Amino acid sequence: MKFSNGYWRMRDGVSPLYPMEVRDVQVAPDALTVYAPTKRIVTRGDTLNLPLLTVRASSPAPGVISIKTTHFAGRRPRTPEFSLNAAEVAVEISDDEQFASLTSGDLTVRFHKGDQWKLDFVADGRVLTSSGYKNLAALDVDGEGSFMREQLLLGVGDTVYGLGERFGPFAKNGQVVDIWQEDGGTSSEQAYKNVPFYLTNAGYGVFVNHPGGVSFEVASESVSRVGFSVPGQELEYLVIHGPTPKEILRRYTALTGRPALPPAWSFGLWLSTSFTTDYDEETVNKFVSGMADRDLPLSVFHFDCFWMREFHWTDFEWDPKVFPDPAGMLKRLKDRGLRVCVWLNPYIAQRSVLFEEGVANGYFLKTTDGDVWQWDLWQAGMALVDFTNPEARTWYASKLRGLLEQGVDAFKTDFGERIPVRGVVWHDGSDTERMHNYYTHLYNKVVFDVLEEVRGKNEAVLFARSATAGGQMFPVHWGGDCESTFEAMAESLRGGLSLSASGFGFWSHDMGGFEGKPHPAVFKRWIPFGLLSSHSRLHGSQSYRVPWEFDEEAVDVLRTFTKLKARIMPYLFGQAVAAHEQGVPVMRPMVVEFPEDLAVTHVERQYMLGDSLLVAPVFSEGGDTTFYTPAGSWTHLQTGEEFTGPGWHRRTVGFGEVPVLVRPGTVLALGDVDDRPDYEYARGVTLALYALPDGFDGSVSVPAIDGTEAARFSVARSGDAITVTRESGAALPWRVRLGHAGAVVDLAAETSSHVVTL
Repeated sequence: MKFSNGYWRMRDGVSPLYPMEVRDVQVAPDALTVYAPTKRIVTRGDTLNLPLLTVRASSPAPGVISIKTTHFAGRRPRTPEFSLNAAEVAVEISDDEQFASLTSGDLTVRFHKGDQWKLDFVADGRVLTSSGYKNLAALDVDGEGSFMREQLLLGVGDTVYGLGERFGPFAKNGQVVDIWQEDGGTSSEQAYKNVPFYLTNAGYGVFVNHPGGVSFEVASESVSRVGFSVPGQELEYLVIHGPTPKEILRRYTALTGRPALPPAWSFGLWLSTSFTTDYDEETVNKFVSGMADRDLPLSVFHFDCFWMREFHWTDFEWDPKVFPDPAGMLKRLKDRGLRVCVWLNPYIAQRSVLFEEGVANGYFLKTTDGDVWQWDLWQAGMALVDFTNPEARTWYASKLRGLLEQGVDAFKTDFGERIPVRGVVWHDGSDTERMHNYYTHLYNKVVFDVLEEVRGKNEAVLFARSATAGGQMFPVHWGGDCESTFEAMAESLRGGLSLSASGFGFWSHDMGGFEGKPHPAVFKRWIPFGLLSSHSRLHGSQSYRVPWEFDEEAVDVLRTFTKLKARIMPYLFGQAVAAHEQGVPVMRPMVVEFPEDLAVTHVERQYMLGDSLLVAPVFSEGGDTTFYTPAGSWTHLQTGEEFTGPGWHRRTVGFGEVPVLVRPGTVLALGDVDDRPDYEYARGVTLALYALPDGFDGSVSVPAIDGTEAARFSVARSGDAITVTRESGAALPWRVRLGHAGAVVDLAAETSSHVVTL
């Protein structure tokens, strides 16, 4: 939201108040409070008829500093609020003639006591960012109300990322970003997943602690600053020091929540009925049998909306005309080794059998005059489940338990963005502006919690579309409704990179696109991108996504990359465990992994899958592609070709190939199974050694499918000898391979150490 009209003037109707000096300081054991009048005080008379801003600095975690600025403090508390995992932090506070400062860990905020207002954030002996004259402000806008704003300095070369799943340019400099949930697809500035957190390449991130609408002006209103504003009389933001992007994300997710560990089976291929296509059990069986007959490993079958009757969404009842024996059908699918996912949303159509029950018990959002809020958009006469009501949460969860008892394993939690703001009242009195974005958090939490309760820890998984800060705790999220084009494929990747820079550990997208039927070339190019994402789903709108609907080569491409993903599961699931424990996403932008490499600050058509695999999807029918490798000798996982960095590379690749490169200095754990994602990773594991430098001394952990460590191997190189030793884990057969083309050495279970000679 812009308040100014260029550098010198404000917009018509905008009345700003700026802090002008540090007038007084109050020190508490855990906080520093500064009182800042909105003009410089020369005489006692200047203190009359003068606004005073209160700026409080505190710390919820080491290396994290909160700045809360208040104009009028008498407003009633407003909910909901983000739930932060704050800790007791020993801070250092000083107040001298030059500065009032608070230090938490390696980060310090300093309030200058000079002639002009200024605060800056200092770490490692340098200023990370600062707020100066006319940056912090309380503003009244005619016809719009009161707002609080801050503008933090962007140094030369500083770049901004994150702010949720955004489909425009990955680097956010020059953009206006409104944190406001919308069902807008992937081709606009709107977003399903809005997160008021941004990451920089300058050693810090910023989280605006407001669950409602936040407007970010990222080097736009003021081209050397990031501005952010919220409605009301109070603004709190947290500066999070790294210094690396990974450390910033670790600290941010420690505050807002780390992702749960999805079950290993969820990393396999998901196949859907698609949305408005015709389907019944015969269709499902044809798809499942077709996949098996073509040696296409399948892990999950998903039933989209029309598993329920038209006009009845949501009633949690199978359409008896289409699925007359749902329990039997689910058992038959389970007997084929499949898991089952079904679609749902938080809306109850008027024709649903649950509508009258929800009305009678007060389970729905109400209007200000006490009626049930309804509209006809999406479902006729639909009401909205009020998840602020504990009884409504219990009621909704009880319906899900019935499906889990039938044999359902996962839920696609669709929608949650179209939440009304005007003329409605929440059960717990929540502020409607705040609840608009936050509703999805309550919705996904209810569904995730019942899955975890019934299926057990590390067995719960969603396919969620909407989210806000903290939503990363309930994986997995997918990119929403995209077109079936190369351009939409690139949009989806940009959205995923932005979401990962916002602290989300697991992400997926509809392979081939959602709207329309993709050209076979688009479908075949999207497959490796999909299978080399954390989670992989074939799903469409009006057309099926089984590969033989396109051509036989599509079948071969899907087989190649589904089996490749199964083989890399010891590595990939290890990265998933790290995301769960540390908060660093599985899929991550190049700048997160290589922040010192200036060439990657704007790279948005490739990514790191974990810390050791670089993936560069191909966005053309002919296979012409360009990608970048950082320093070192990178090895193509499929072909063995080596690429020396730093530098850009041009190649033309077939549909069965994608640049997927192994980072130099990697010990890559490869599995012995290629037809499923969930197996005993340590049995028959191959440790592939890629470009290990002399003096290398590291280790690799091989996980079990419950997330514990099944085995650990140490690897050390001295001259021409590389020694690989099993340090822990059961005595199981294992293998060692030198690079891509080296001979595979089979090692017996009782062998605990082996030397490879170069």
